[in-house]
Amino acid sequence: MNVLVWHVHGSWTTSFVHGKHRYLVPVTPDRGPYGLGRARTYPWPDDAVEVAPAELRHADVDAVILQRPEEFDLACDWLGRRVGRDVPAVYVEHNTPKGDVPNTRHPMADRDDLLLVHVTHFNALFWDSGVTRTAVVEHGVVPPAVGWTGELDRLAVVVNEPVRRWRVTGTDLLPRFAELAPLDVFGMGVSGLAERLGLPADRIAVHDDVPQDRMHAELARRRAYLHLCRWTSLGLSLVEAMTLGMPVVALAATEAVAAVPPSAGALSTRVDDLLEAARRFLDDRDAAARAGAAARTAARDRYGLERFLADWDRLLEEEVCASR
Repeated sequence: MNVLVWHVHGSWTTSFVHGKHRYLVPVTPDRGPYGLGRARTYPWPDDAVEVAPAELRHADVDAVILQRPEEFDLACDWLGRRVGRDVPAVYVEHNTPKGDVPNTRHPMADRDDLLLVHVTHFNALFWDSGVTRTAVVEHGVVPPAVGWTGELDRLAVVVNEPVRRWRVTGTDLLPRFAELAPLDVFGMGVSGLAERLGLPADRIAVHDDVPQDRMHAELARRRAYLHLCRWTSLGLSLVEAMTLGMPVVALAATEAVAAVPPSAGALSTRVDDLLEAARRFLDDRDAAARAGAAARTAARDRYGLERFLADWDRLLEEEVCASR
């Protein structure tokens, strides 16, 4: 199939374009939010092809993957076709609802012209989608090229915009863990975090927008992975850290409770429990290794790339066949 998909969420799109189809990825001269094109920090397969908006009107497109509400009208305009009628449409919801939870109405609620796909069962449960058809395709990750070594007595965090998002991402909890060991915070928009938290350079280091392969190599050297998000969809960085073989110390919130088994580290809403677990992994590298091995097995069993792509193949084939 020829599948039109915007490059929005980097890690998810990287996994998605590893399938057996041809992926048309819009690109604009400014490589803005609606024309980012192919990834430039991680190698994508050759079947992910950049396409200019003007080329889409005459392109053979079998299905459209939407990820933002405004993409529906944009796709109709660029294709010159009625998305959801002339060409099948699937809307992928990556995020937890905001606002009047659990009564938040999804922007694609009560529609009969598309399928709404959630990336976690938690999201599917908490969004009010009305009568719109829904499905869940859980995450899948490309296996990292490195594995956990944990030789550094430091704790790793991956989070985007931790200053702006603050309590949502559990940023306010970081100083308590910095008392145990230095923190390494990776992600976009992490500059200024140390100053905002009032932590000295020997207790926290920030690594802004590091290429994925290099970030994985650095994560793997840290003793354990912290996931302190209060309200977020299941972050792919958590799954990637588990796939690396890192022991996990995580808040028992949203989909993390399903993703992280007890043997993979610690999962609790009691921060003192998480501090105790982090201290244990810092003091006992063998215990960290055992938990990391369990995390790797759990992640590969549930979030393997082959299962993810097979689920998407089945879903796309059903939607395209039904439309015909």
